[in-house]
Amino acid sequence: MRRETREYPYDWMIWSILHKASLSMAGTEKEYSRLLPLVPHFRDILDSFIKHGEPGRIFLDLITGYADLCITAREYGRKVAMTTFCMATPLLYAFDTAPVMLEAWTVLGTMVLKRGTAEYLDYCCEVGFTETSCSAQRRALGAYLAGLAIRPDFIICDSPGICDTNANSFAFASAYLDIPFFQLNYPSTITDTRAAEYQKNDFRELVSFLELHTGTTLDETMLRGILEEVRVQDALASELIDLMRLKPSPVPGIYDLMFYGGRFMMSGKPIYTELLRSMLRTARSNAASGASGTTSKKERARGLFCYIDHYTTDARFWDWMDAQDISHLGSVLFTFWHGNAPYARDRQDEAYHIDTSDKDTMIDSLAAQVSRMPMVKQIRGPYDAPGMWLDDLLGTIRLLRPDFVAYIGSMGCRNSWGMNKLLVRDLEREGVPAVILFADAFDDRVASWSTVADKLQEFMNLRRIGI
Repeated sequence: MRRETREYPYDWMIWSILHKASLSMAGTEKEYSRLLPLVPHFRDILDSFIKHGEPGRIFLDLITGYADLCITAREYGRKVAMTTFCMATPLLYAFDTAPVMLEAWTVLGTMVLKRGTAEYLDYCCEVGFTETSCSAQRRALGAYLAGLAIRPDFIICDSPGICDTNANSFAFASAYLDIPFFQLNYPSTITDTRAAEYQKNDFRELVSFLELHTGTTLDETMLRGILEEVRVQDALASELIDLMRLKPSPVPGIYDLMFYGGRFMMSGKPIYTELLRSMLRTARSNAASGASGTTSKKERARGLFCYIDHYTTDARFWDWMDAQDISHLGSVLFTFWHGNAPYARDRQDEAYHIDTSDKDTMIDSLAAQVSRMPMVKQIRGPYDAPGMWLDDLLGTIRLLRPDFVAYIGSMGCRNSWGMNKLLVRDLEREGVPAVILFADAFDDRVASWSTVADKLQEFMNLRRIGI
């Protein structure tokens, strides 16, 4: 790692950029337009959000607030938990603990830092972690291993049995940093009684771990308030996804990022509720006039991404989709499987339901919620088993009616990469054009965004999609 890279804390740099970005519209439109040339690197991503009006500005406030929560934790006497994106942040917030999600910090660093996050990824490998693991953890993790970010008090991981590279990342961090570690485990099934009981008991052990390492007991009143907020958020999210079913979809493509990014970072917080309501107002207005969520208000094609999006260069993935008049119908990251979700209405045994009656029902609700998080649900067993990746994807296809399905990924995610050709085969048998795009969502050195965009455009031309 270069000496100059070590001069500034990783998380502080990101927070500083986000904080200033969130203030960029405090003045007039004229002042904002004069500001943009002064921030050449960050200009494109800033404008990608600002041009979407109120929802974009709220999202900037949300991610800034999340970053602030993490880096000021010590100042306000909060504990810091290093964790993964598919962990239940409501539980950590109930313990007044800052959730440092490696994947979220990787996305933020990759999108906003001028030099990106490649040096942190490489450093992670230099100190001993495998270079064939998922880069979603390795990038931010490198900064924490180098002492360039706030030191966590403990680590919580909930991916064993789902993603080995994810689980090993957190186990490695615990050993390297010498800090306490708790690991949730998941059976390969999701709906049977034995699996459910195992998950509930495992989650109670997590609560005991948190009480030990935070020095406080679980605040039942605080947890109830957070979960009631989650219940409201789930209802709003369901309506947003329902609107995507319309042709044209009235939901702007970048709302996909705001939707799951807000959920991962600020689930149960009022600002995420505010964001969802703001996005809904725009989507409802578009729907009322029969307009698409694209800038042109036209829909040339509808795309569904069966794995994750692409983050390496600003927000160009979503901007490109918008410029091509392609409605982004979400990715695997937007499927949270709450009971009133459109894709869960006929599969209630696979969904979670929030019960705030007492402490035990709330813990059980969280256990069910976490066991159904994106990827946690879909990639825990054979891809074509009931309730797994293929089953969920086919259900989403029938709901949203995309013109094509795309997979963006690399061998760093062994679970999905080992199954993607089978998935494409089975989707084509269902009459859905599907394409595999080899790329690392966080590492432009594997394949540049322009290469990915060219291949996607070539696929659409060959299959005459949107023509």
